[in-house]
Amino acid sequence: MNASLTDEIAIAAARLVVEEGMEYPAAKKRAARDLGRRSARAVDLPSNEQVEDEVRSHIDLFFADTQPVELRALREVALQWMQRLAEFRPHLSGAAWRGTATRRSAVHLDLYCDDPKAAEIMLVNANVDYDVGSVERAGSEPLNVLTVGTRSAALGELVSVHLFLRDRDEQRGALKPDARGRSWRGDLPALQRLMAGVPA
Repeated sequence: MNASLTDEIAIAAARLVVEEGMEYPAAKKRAARDLGRRSARAVDLPSNEQVEDEVRSHIDLFFADTQPVELRALREVALQWMQRLAEFRPHLSGAAWRGTATRRSAVHLDLYCDDPKAAEIMLVNANVDYDVGSVERAGSEPLNVLTVGTRSAALGELVSVHLFLRDRDEQRGALKPDARGRSWRGDLPALQRLMAGVPA
């Protein structure tokens, strides 16, 4: 592996994540292209953990005064939606869970449903406008995603909330930790503890 190239991609990807709100996979690929590596191999791409380290460094350097307030606002949005969608066993994931979210970040909620259509029906019955999309998954069917826009009073703008419709059986592995022992997501009580200052 070319460690120097991997480090460069991680730094460039982190900037895209923080300043443009890109997701890690897309940010890594674009960073590689921006660095003139159109054919960057997967082995040259940094891990999500390495990008996250650079995201934290970028935030500390350029956004230390504003990011904590923005993160709190996004977690408040997540809390409201998790309470609203409690029947679907919501788990917060992504930057809002990991503590690296800024106002450009979307809120990611994994819903573990007996029937994925039930979440969509709930939004229809509540007159909530939403967009339908999907994300590819290696070795699995694409994952359906419902996206809603919700206003954050603290930020004074709309926040995108992505609802990932997962099968209930997937909940068993939901709290699997990363390589450093930290969970990639947390349920409602875990988020409440985090917002009360209890480390995840």
